Amino acid sequence: MQTTFTPDQLRDPATARSNEVLRTCVHCGFCTATCPTYAILGDELDSPRGRIYLIKDMLEKGRPADEKTVTHIDRCLSCLACMTTCPSGVHYMHLVDHAREYIEQTYKRPLFERLLRGTLAKILPYPTRFRAALVAARLGRPFRALMPDPRLRAMLDMAPKRIPPVSRNDDPQVFAPEGPRKMRVALMTGCAQRALNTDINDATIRLLRRLGAEVVIAEGQGCCGALTHHMGKSAESHATAARNIRAWWQEMQGGGLDAVVINTSGCGTTVKDYGHMFRNEPLAEQAQAVSKIAMDISEVLMKLDVPKAESQGLKVAYHAACSLQHGQQIKTYPKDLLKRAGFEVVEPKDAHLCCGSAGTYNLMQPEISGQLKARKVATLEAKSPDVIAAGNIGCMMQIGSGTGTPVVHTVELLDWATGGPKPRALCGDAVPVLT
Repeated sequence: MQTTFTPDQLRDPATARSNEVLRTCVHCGFCTATCPTYAILGDELDSPRGRIYLIKDMLEKGRPADEKTVTHIDRCLSCLACMTTCPSGVHYMHLVDHAREYIEQTYKRPLFERLLRGTLAKILPYPTRFRAALVAARLGRPFRALMPDPRLRAMLDMAPKRIPPVSRNDDPQVFAPEGPRKMRVALMTGCAQRALNTDINDATIRLLRRLGAEVVIAEGQGCCGALTHHMGKSAESHATAARNIRAWWQEMQGGGLDAVVINTSGCGTTVKDYGHMFRNEPLAEQAQAVSKIAMDISEVLMKLDVPKAESQGLKVAYHAACSLQHGQQIKTYPKDLLKRAGFEVVEPKDAHLCCGSAGTYNLMQPEISGQLKARKVATLEAKSPDVIAAGNIGCMMQIGSGTGTPVVHTVELLDWATGGPKPRALCGDAVPVLT
């Protein structure tokens, strides 16, 4: 694609990067075949190719974002299926992230929308605040029908029936391996996950220790920054990301780290991109070092050799989170691990398509998100599974709200198969205890 940015425009690193991305696009349209919003809406401007044209026009002209451009960019899930499909290697993620930042800087949204987005940015990345909001949402659910905006109703619907107690395993500390130490890793405990489902981190710690890893919960870590980053709120996202970089860098310089382990794939995609996010900032070296050792939990478990087990007699429908299969290009590891642990693994039709969660997308675009959820649930249930497994808390909540089939994190099943407690979703309210 030919571009016409001026030398002055290209002095801005973000614009220079967008120019590189735009020039790799050859208009082929392969991306439209795997774009969930294009599949549902049938509008070229709701496809990656259409959005690329809108972004190019906006950035080249240096004009403030207009309502039309904002509408179609906001409808993008950032599922990154287009990047998997693209034969030219167009790095759409960096382009759309820049577009969102530019929109945030140049476009004045309606007052209610500004308040809504600002509230989410001040609540979701902070576990204590998020817990309080979930309690309030449960109390407000009886008044759901009175809510004038579907986004407010979606927020009330988000609250789980049971809000788990705080897990002290998420506090800064070091967990020793149960046998000889094979690795020393830092576990990113996250933000929303700590409020919605504490079993995931608990199971991860148990499993890693059982397989010979020393697990560090670093002092000062927190939200990865993804939620605000995808809203275009770069100052906020970089501030939270910087705290993580400093926390993990300190551990790297101290006891050393073989990996930063991430069990929420949406976070993993962002942490692995810290090197790019901070490439022109004082933390560039540390950010690059952190990105280099950031790994999804499935990547680490493949290194630690999960023991092979006999059949568990359980059919698992594996849902591939977009941030894992497209954002990180990890497609086989979770399935390989589940099979090794004795589970029968099946996959739904159109496994490459998004479930509609996508960070805050299910809250900000509830209608499109709901259609994607219904489609995903139908394809999963068509496999008649005993349980659905995923590697991302957002996907788990989204799918779980549309099916009666138990939904668990992949690591919960692997923990159970290697000696841990049965996942809560499969046995009622038994609370796993870290041993």
